[in-house]
Amino acid sequence: MARLRVGVDVGGTFTDIVVWDEESQRVHVLKTPSEPTEPAVGVARGVEAVLESAGAAAREITALINGTTVAVNTIIQRNGARVGLLVTQGFRDVLELRRVRLPGAPSFEADKPVALVPRRSVREVGERLRADGSVLRPIPWDDVEREVRALVADGVEAIAICFLHAYRNAEHEAVVKAWIAEHYPALYVCASTELWPQQREYERSLITVMNAYVGSRMQTYFAGLVERLAGLGVATPVLSTKSNGGVMSAVAAGRAPIQTLLSGPASGLIAALHLAQQAGHSHVVTFDMGGTSTDVGVVAGRIPYSTENTVGDFPVVLPSVDVTSIGAGGGSLLWVDEVGTLRVGPDSAGSAPGPACYGLGGTQPTITDCYVALGLIAPEDFLGGSFQLRPDLAREALGRVGAQLGLETLAVANAALDVATATMYAELLPLLASHGADRKDFALMPYGGAGPTHAFLLAEEAGFEHVIVPPSPGALCALGCILADFRADFVRTVYARLDGTEDRLTETFAALDDEAHAWLDDEEIAEHGRQLVRSADVRYVGQSYELTVELTPGSPAEAMASIPQRYAMRYAEVYGYMQGDAPLEIVNLRVQAVGATPKPELRAPGAESDETARPVSQREVRYGGAPRQIAVYRRADLAAGQQLNGPAIVTQYDTTTFVPAGFRLRVDDRLNLIGERV
Repeated sequence: MARLRVGVDVGGTFTDIVVWDEESQRVHVLKTPSEPTEPAVGVARGVEAVLESAGAAAREITALINGTTVAVNTIIQRNGARVGLLVTQGFRDVLELRRVRLPGAPSFEADKPVALVPRRSVREVGERLRADGSVLRPIPWDDVEREVRALVADGVEAIAICFLHAYRNAEHEAVVKAWIAEHYPALYVCASTELWPQQREYERSLITVMNAYVGSRMQTYFAGLVERLAGLGVATPVLSTKSNGGVMSAVAAGRAPIQTLLSGPASGLIAALHLAQQAGHSHVVTFDMGGTSTDVGVVAGRIPYSTENTVGDFPVVLPSVDVTSIGAGGGSLLWVDEVGTLRVGPDSAGSAPGPACYGLGGTQPTITDCYVALGLIAPEDFLGGSFQLRPDLAREALGRVGAQLGLETLAVANAALDVATATMYAELLPLLASHGADRKDFALMPYGGAGPTHAFLLAEEAGFEHVIVPPSPGALCALGCILADFRADFVRTVYARLDGTEDRLTETFAALDDEAHAWLDDEEIAEHGRQLVRSADVRYVGQSYELTVELTPGSPAEAMASIPQRYAMRYAEVYGYMQGDAPLEIVNLRVQAVGATPKPELRAPGAESDETARPVSQREVRYGGAPRQIAVYRRADLAAGQQLNGPAIVTQYDTTTFVPAGFRLRVDDRLNLIGERV
C-alpha cells in the first residue's frame, strides 16, 4: 500500500490540495473553489477528487496537514463570537487604551480601532498578583459568579481571562477557567497563560480575546473536517499548520486557534525556502499572489520570524513567520475613486461571485479579468480546461470602468496592471531596506495562482536579476503543509540583568527544555528527529524595547554564555553600532521545539535535454500598449536543460507564467523555471 502525505491550503478563493507519494515520489495537485460558509465541505470534496485522479485510496493517507484562513478572515471581517473578558480590578480599559497610539498619528482623520470586545463586556475581578507572582489579594468568588452571570445574561458566547501578572503565576486564571467550564459548559473559555505567558498586558489580553473570538468557529471547523474526512476513510489524525511554520493536531488547534492565524503564508515560505535551496539560491524574496492579497517574505538562508505581526487592526506578539502584505491579489477589484483615479483593491471578489470572467455573477472587474482580456491567460486553459472562463464578461466589466475614465477596455486592463505593479514596488523597496536586503542579491520566487503571471512585471520594475518559478506554484502553500515540521514555542518572562544571575536563567532554560521535550513526547517525535532552538529577548539596561537573538546550540549554560556576543552582533546589524560594555537585561527566554518530518525529493525524470524548447501555439497578447504574437509553451512538455526566450507564456494546470522581453527561461534539474535577465 502506498504512503501518502496530503497538504491542504484553504484560501479565500481556492482550496489547494497536494498529495505526495513517499514511495514513488510523485506529486498530484488539485485546485477546487473554496466554500466560504462551510470550508470543511470544500476540503473533503477536494481530497476525494485528488485521490480519484491519483488512483489512490483514503486509507493510504499517513498524514493530512491542513492550513486555513478561517481564523484570520474571521478577525478581519469581524464576524466572530460575542466575547466577554475578565480582568483584574482596575484594568477594565486595557483594550481601549491599547498602547495609547493611533494609526496614522499625524492625520487629523485617524480613527481609533474598535476593540473586539465592547467595554460593557469587560468585567473586573478583585483578585491581584504582585509582579513576582505572589498573591496580594485572593480571588473573591462572589465577583467571579456575579460578573460571569451578567456576561451570560448579556448573550456572550465565549469568555477570555487575563489577570495582571498571571504570566508569573497561572493559578488564578486556571481555577477561574475551571469554575466557568464546570458551571457554563456551553461557553468557549480560554486563559492567557495557556496561550502565551508573556508580559505586556495589552498584547496578552488581545491574544486571549482573539482566541476566544474565533475559538468556537475553529473548533466547529476542525471537528467537521475530521468527521468528513473520516467519512471518506481517512484514518490518520488530522493536523493543522501554525503561524510559526510548524504543525499541531487539529484538536490542539481548536483549543488554541490563535496559533493558526498566519498558517497559510507560513506554509508557503517553508516550501519556498526548501525549493530555493535545492535550486541553489538561499536568498529569495517570496512573492505569494493569491486571490485576495500579495504577501512577501525576505528569506536570507533561513525562515524569518517576527513577534510584531499585525492582523487587521491588531498586533499579534506570538512568534510567526515574517510575512508582509504588499498589494492586491488576482481577485482584487478595480474601481474609480472620487477624484477620477483608477484604484486596485483592497476589496476582493473572492470565490463567490469571483471575477467577472468566472461567469458566476460577478460584475466588477478584477486583476484576473485584466489577465484574461489582455490574453495573458487563455480562457480554455484555466485549471487545465476544467474551468471555462468568459473573456466577454471580463471585457464588459472593464468597459464599465473605462467609461468612467474615458479609456478603451484594454487600456484600462493595462493601466490596472501598472497600478498593481507600482503599488507592490512602492511597498517592496522599504521592506527590503528594513531587512538590509539588496534586491540584486536576491531571486524573486513567485507562487500562488497569480504569482507567476505577475512576477516578471514586478522583477522588471524592481530590478531583480533572477526569478524562480517552482514546479507547482499555484499550490505551493499546500506543499508547504507537507514540508512543515512539528514546532511549538515556549516562553518565560524573566526581567533579569546579566550580572551574576546566569545560574537562575540557566535553570529557566532547563525548565523550558523540559516543557519542549514533553510536548515532543506527546507528538510522538523520535529522539533523532528532535531539535531545540533557544533564543532570548535582550536589551541594553534602560531601553524600552528589545531584540530577539538566537543563541548557540548546545546546553542551556552554553546558550546563556553566548548572549553578549550574539546580541552585540544583532544590535550592530540592526542599528549600525554597538554600545560596548553597556549592561544587558534579559526580558524573555524562549525555546522552540522542532520535530522533523519527511521531505519529498523533487527531481526531474530522465537526463537533461539540450534541445531548444518548442512552443505549442502562438497567442495574441496586448502588452505594453500594442498587440503582439507571443509563443505559448506547455510546462509539462519542458525538460530539464531546455531554454526559451521572452516574450513567452508558459501554461500549466495551476497557473500561467508570463515572461516579457528582456528575460530568458531555463529549466533546472528539479523542473524549476529559472528566469534571468538578458
